[in-house]
Amino acid sequence: MSRELQAELARVAATLGAPDAEFVLERPRDAGHGDLATNLALVLAKPLRSNPRVIAEKVVAELALPPTLVTRTEIAGPGFINFWLAGDQLSLQVQAIIEQGSDYGKSVIGTGRTVNIEFVSANPTGPLHVGHGRGAALGDGIAALYEWTGHRVTREFYINDAGVQIDKLVQSLWARIQQGRGGRLEVPEGGYHGEYLREAADLALQRFPRALFEGAYPDARPILRPWILQLLREEQRQLLEQFRVRFDRWTSEQSLYDQGKVAHALEVLAGRGLTYEQDGALWLRTSEFGDDKDRVLRKQDGSYTYLVPDIAYHVDKHERGYDLAIDVWGADHHGYIPRLR
Repeated sequence: MSRELQAELARVAATLGAPDAEFVLERPRDAGHGDLATNLALVLAKPLRSNPRVIAEKVVAELALPPTLVTRTEIAGPGFINFWLAGDQLSLQVQAIIEQGSDYGKSVIGTGRTVNIEFVSANPTGPLHVGHGRGAALGDGIAALYEWTGHRVTREFYINDAGVQIDKLVQSLWARIQQGRGGRLEVPEGGYHGEYLREAADLALQRFPRALFEGAYPDARPILRPWILQLLREEQRQLLEQFRVRFDRWTSEQSLYDQGKVAHALEVLAGRGLTYEQDGALWLRTSEFGDDKDRVLRKQDGSYTYLVPDIAYHVDKHERGYDLAIDVWGADHHGYIPRLR
């Protein structure tokens, strides 16, 4: 009913010479002012250069509303127009609510459009915390709203399983394993000290043959690295499911390197003339797009900054064909937005 009335008001506005008028049709606070009210006449006052009440009279005179929809129309105050809906129309809506049940109110405006919503994306270096809970609630809520309006939604978790922090994680696990065997190896500087790694070390001692831990760390690393990442990721997945948040896709940062997607993204940027070499490093011209300065992609030692795989990840999402991609980040990433945008 409100959509039909909204459409008729828009038609009248166009007839009066204001086709782009942005007006409101809403339920009045006072039930004595009808079922719905609009500020259309007040909005038209400026472009039509006339008194709002005079315009309201013209709007009411122009309206073509069947009595099965609106039984009474009234001009109030400085130019508000109030409407009383037909009683049988209201009862029909009650019947529609009963028939449609939990689907009542859904929209199809997003039919045929795809949306990727990436959220939580916690580093696989430890348990989730309350900040991740915020991201989970917000991201899943946004996804539900898009689904409610007919969009086809992909909930995605980006796994940061490459880089220095993962090396520190495995080294920390190794130290806890050696401590569990009676050794004195210390957690490395910048490593992880949480109790969860002691628990993981106990599991590793039960899971793997003793010979693995009697050898050198470089020999054990290729076995421990995927094991601890899988263990922590599975714990995160289970906790999120308890929170009633499930993901359709889990994308690994390491896979972007393994599948050549990082190299591909750098080729795309270079092909558009957006990168340059300076002081032995590779730079991206982000200052041309609103950033406060250009950003380094490849450092002097040949290693990539965090920006590179993130660019590659978004290029990948774009090439997968989504109509819209939404990132839900933590508050600590606010400074990262301009450079990635």
